[in-house]
Amino acid sequence: MPDKIHDPSPYGDFVLAFDLPKVGVRGRLVRLDASSARALGAHDLPEAAARVAGETVALSAILGTALKLDGRLTVQTKSDGPLDLVTVDYYGAEDDKPRGVRGYARLDTERYAHLPERNFPALAGKGALAITIEPKVGGNTYQGIVELSGEGIAASAETYFAQSEQLPTVIRLAAAPLFLAGDKNPHWRAGGLMLQVTPDSDNTDDDWERLSLLLRTVEDVELVDTALQPETLLWRLFHEDEVRVHPPEPIAFRCDCDAARITTVLRGYAPEERAGLADPDGIIRARCEFCARTHEIGPDALA
Repeated sequence: MPDKIHDPSPYGDFVLAFDLPKVGVRGRLVRLDASSARALGAHDLPEAAARVAGETVALSAILGTALKLDGRLTVQTKSDGPLDLVTVDYYGAEDDKPRGVRGYARLDTERYAHLPERNFPALAGKGALAITIEPKVGGNTYQGIVELSGEGIAASAETYFAQSEQLPTVIRLAAAPLFLAGDKNPHWRAGGLMLQVTPDSDNTDDDWERLSLLLRTVEDVELVDTALQPETLLWRLFHEDEVRVHPPEPIAFRCDCDAARITTVLRGYAPEERAGLADPDGIIRARCEFCARTHEIGPDALA
């Protein structure tokens, strides 16, 4: 039975770490509700493209919390398909800010409209997945790049782990729209589940193959369903291996765009260049591609 002492996890916007100590395996379960809806709500993407972006948001939360990062982790795809760019940032918690995620995806709508199929290989085409880790205090920036797998974001991330950390890893990701009565716009949810062999594990190949197969039985709806308690899902999958869960880590939407930073950049432009960026009223309006907020920079701020 699940641990009776453990307080139940929230049903959305969290990452839940867990261990399977009998077989030397650790894992993370993420389910995003309001945070993923906010991360994807700034952009009007067709469903197939929004699913890819949502899965990437879920992956960033898994990776960022696994590293216990105090800075920023960026997951980015660049490719030659209609969905040629997806960029997601995970921010570690700070004194006055929660750990959080934000995301942006760029889609060539004309090329998308002419796709014979709307699957991942057709959407993304050929390209690369890059994971960049930027610690806030100490340490150096690290970036790992792998070829983008035609099987999707999860398969690309598995390749990253195989090459960079050489730890057997299996990942399931999902994203799905929720339609509410009276609202024509979808509210996106995203989720994911990762299993990874611990560095000092004496795990056997048979154990790992069994657990990998179990994880791949998880359906998309189980990852995004906020009515399903996360411990219930983990118990269904791994009760034979004495699954142990840790306290959940809340995840929020977070965008650190800053008018002051934009102003500093604009001051480096020549006056005639700034004039070309301003609207007829003299105000420069800079729209953040992540949160859709428009920052208004007036002449006085640039003096």
